[in-house]
Amino acid sequence: MNDPQSLGDTSPEEFRRQLHELADWIADFRQHIGSLPVAPNPAVAGPGAILAALSAEPPEEGEPFEEILGDVDRVIVPGMVHWSHPMFLGYFGWTTTAPAILGEIITAPLNVNAMTWRTCPAATELETVVVDWIRQWVHLPQEFGGVVYDTASVGVMHALAVAREEAAPSTRKRGLVAAGAPVFRIYVSEQAHSSAEKAAIALGLGEENVQRVPTDAQFRMNPSVLREMITRDVRDNFRPLAVIATVGTTSTASVDPVPEISKICRENKMWLHIDGAYGAGFAILPENKSLTVGWGEADSIVVNPHKSLFVPLDFSVLYVRDLERLRRVFTLVPEYLRGDTVEAQKNYMDYGIQLGRRFRALKAWVIFRSFGREGMAARLREYVRLANLFADWIDGDDRFELAAPVSMGVVCFRFVGSTTGGGDAGSRSAPSATDDKLDQLNSEIVEKINASGRAYLTHTKLRARTVMRIGLGNVLTTEDHLRKAWEMIRETAEAL
Repeated sequence: MNDPQSLGDTSPEEFRRQLHELADWIADFRQHIGSLPVAPNPAVAGPGAILAALSAEPPEEGEPFEEILGDVDRVIVPGMVHWSHPMFLGYFGWTTTAPAILGEIITAPLNVNAMTWRTCPAATELETVVVDWIRQWVHLPQEFGGVVYDTASVGVMHALAVAREEAAPSTRKRGLVAAGAPVFRIYVSEQAHSSAEKAAIALGLGEENVQRVPTDAQFRMNPSVLREMITRDVRDNFRPLAVIATVGTTSTASVDPVPEISKICRENKMWLHIDGAYGAGFAILPENKSLTVGWGEADSIVVNPHKSLFVPLDFSVLYVRDLERLRRVFTLVPEYLRGDTVEAQKNYMDYGIQLGRRFRALKAWVIFRSFGREGMAARLREYVRLANLFADWIDGDDRFELAAPVSMGVVCFRFVGSTTGGGDAGSRSAPSATDDKLDQLNSEIVEKINASGRAYLTHTKLRARTVMRIGLGNVLTTEDHLRKAWEMIRETAEAL
């Protein structure tokens, strides 16, 4: 039988000792992360390797913290893709800054549920402050209010739910059929994130009713084609509901022409949502204020500070013009929460599906105060500088060409085989292999580099052709790291 003295938590003295041990572990990991493989070697840590290294039976008795931390070192760390590694150049890059780690450490012991103001006034009011700081930095008008979710995918679903309710009142209560809703259409660029389709599935709008709009030479949504598609759908008895314009698309970080799209939305009484998950953060740079032209005409916009404003995953903000529109769709107070609901105060559970809510604002508050806007802007400028430097290296090598204009911290490029003449992509002679073979080679270059554990890239498709892609977003990544990655890419291409 358990001793009653053993039924509490770890003793304060032991907990203090463990905290110091963990602090040293975190500092050592952070300091030496660059010496670790970026990703596991698939030949050593293939599918099932982590499962095989862990006990399949749950523990019957407690184990010492030292053994648990030892298994983190032995099994978990070697089996990870280290998104915070300076040679991780995939997706939009990633970063876990020192202030971010401190913010997460502070948040964990507080362990609050920020569902209503009364369950944690500090969490509610700090979220309100942090959300408004970001609003000011990205130049949104004051009538936009925001709420923190985990990812932009959740944000677009909530925004489209409001659009659906305003276009077909009573859908919230009666459902689409009983409310007599038409077949709605949503329009997105062919380069837009797949969250639009997932939102349509979840909201009962139908994946097929997300219409992909062709893009121009810079991979931006083509407004004239958008207008034609809307006209055709109206003629065919579809109801245009919303357009999602992207500021920083997933593959190329291209920026859709928001002012022109906004005009089309106004003419057709459609909801305009801006997916600024990646690109909106760059609006904190004064030289990028032109990015925000037309944002004031939107109905909603998503900003992901965990992609470009140094907040660790997960932290996304949905802004809606007049946040009450969002609350009207989602507010629902059961009796067991009525005693902890203060109508005069903001209860963030009313602004989405989620009831239990983490204290996400605290880590963002710590980071923003530690860096300030100027500190974050300086780091973003460095990403832009490195991206353009990498593009210069590509232009200087006849075997490679840029596949899209460089945007923010993203570079898309392609190995094109043998060439003649200078480094201008336009001077490339007919490749020595077919385009399909070149697609395979570009994919193999990425896979071989990733398997080496020395760097991590991604690839995507543009105009049906496979291209390599890097995304800069890690404060630990320097010009030297980027140069090593470029050398690795060239060497791997030569070997293949």
